[in-house]
Amino acid sequence: MSPERLNRFARHIVLPEVGGAGQARLAASRVLLIGAGGVGSPALQYLAAAGIGAITVVDCDAVDASNLQRQTIFAEADIGARKAEAAARWIAAFDSQVAVAAHDMRIDTDNAAALIAGHDVVVDGSDNFATRLAVSDACVASAVPLTSIAVGRFQGQVANFAGHLPGQPCYRCWVGDAFDADDCDTCAADGVLGAFVGMAASLGAMQAIRVLLIGASDLGDPQWGQLHLIDGLKPGLRTVRVPADPGCRGCGAA
Repeated sequence: MSPERLNRFARHIVLPEVGGAGQARLAASRVLLIGAGGVGSPALQYLAAAGIGAITVVDCDAVDASNLQRQTIFAEADIGARKAEAAARWIAAFDSQVAVAAHDMRIDTDNAAALIAGHDVVVDGSDNFATRLAVSDACVASAVPLTSIAVGRFQGQVANFAGHLPGQPCYRCWVGDAFDADDCDTCAADGVLGAFVGMAASLGAMQAIRVLLIGASDLGDPQWGQLHLIDGLKPGLRTVRVPADPGCRGCGAA
């Protein structure tokens, strides 16, 4: 790394759990972010700030004024802009050395494999089960780890999944097959507090970084299948283990 990059990430490098080898690993990593909304925006900020070498953003939506309460990478001037493109501009302005790609599209069963290819981890902040399950199945088939971040009102769920590894669950092992439809509770109907979404997203970014640092530093414990449940009202955090489902149609044959 150049002296400028060493100075920028000095606080990471002096951490024994990250170190120079860990920071070099982050700089060589590629992350795919699904959704640049309430979860994706703050997660994106911390991933870019961590020195990830390349970030790809996938989102099919446009910025609305109602998003600004929680989608922290957007400003009033971005209203009406495509989210993926605005997110890419934010990254470029924040750190010009991060390679950025933006895809203004919805990820689904037809294109998920192509979008996931070449990435080291997928961070899913999408807002419906159909997308999440399509992404999970494609991650298993592509042997790419998945960091899942979800929020509903004051409840958050964050976990790393590696259904392609023997004995490890995938996201479908957790939710089953009943949610492959587009219908889903929405923030517009249920409400959401921006600061709480940021809490879940920050933990999600941390978990994705754990995946990227496997074998490079002490922080690289991916905690596969450990579902962190966040209660934003108490606040509180508890962790449950998601077992691999031998009959799962997403990873049962892994």
